[in-house]
Amino acid sequence: MRDKAADLAIVSNKTFEASTAVNLHHYDISSALQTSLEFNELIAIFCDKIQNTIPHNGFEYINEDFDLEFKRGVMARHSCSYALKVEEQQLGELKLTRSNRFSKDELKMLESLLCCLIYPLRNATLFQQALKMAFTDPLTKTNNRTAFNDCLLREIKRAHRNSQHLSVIFVDVDHFKHINDDYGHACGDLALSSLAGWLKDSVRGSDAVFRYGGEEFVILLSDTDIDGAMVIGERIRADIESHTLAYGMDVLNLTASLGVAALKGSDSPEFLLKRADAAMYQAKQRGRNRVEVGY
Repeated sequence: MRDKAADLAIVSNKTFEASTAVNLHHYDISSALQTSLEFNELIAIFCDKIQNTIPHNGFEYINEDFDLEFKRGVMARHSCSYALKVEEQQLGELKLTRSNRFSKDELKMLESLLCCLIYPLRNATLFQQALKMAFTDPLTKTNNRTAFNDCLLREIKRAHRNSQHLSVIFVDVDHFKHINDDYGHACGDLALSSLAGWLKDSVRGSDAVFRYGGEEFVILLSDTDIDGAMVIGERIRADIESHTLAYGMDVLNLTASLGVAALKGSDSPEFLLKRADAAMYQAKQRGRNRVEVGY
């Protein structure tokens, strides 16, 4: 049993090619690992393939860079753990467990077989990083409009399938143009990134925050009816108002206008957003720093 994770670093292609030539003579691991770019699937495939060679009751894979923890089977008394990396790139940690100790021969074989997993995990890492960049707003570090459009379609289908509620909140910073004009765009950027952080702190773990464009954000509230959405919207509005933003020698107080709408049976994504957007503009017209409902 190994109590601490061992570093498994592939230092050259020759090392990798030599190990695969030996180990894949009997195990069709490499080809199986070419079928996915999802971390969970790769780990499951690998552990299934080595089960006969390295019997184990369960496994756990942790990748902190992607906030991922994947477990399967029974976490038993004895374990062996490996911190996987290639060229100093961290690829996560894999732990196998079972009720009896792993032998030295088994550990040696496992370390050799793990070489087959390294490059598929690196490919998955590069793919997931690119995917994350494509769906993330670089300024506010929230999901962007593309991510929102995809997520909204999924959530509407899920709400219909499970007969659940779904609500959206549009959030628009009040007098944002004045901030840019009076203090400069750097201050405007600080205001947006700060607001994004406040929004994420105000919502529940099941909710999702997106930058929709400019100074406008949208929040998806899963399994939430209009009354619940109004409560959350008012909490967000009050939380924004309670914060102050320091910029140089100046202190700014931000407020926002919010529009809330809930999914109706015949709603298309466009019509749901249109009602939330109209409610937000109604909040602007009625004095700003308030929450309105789009019916």
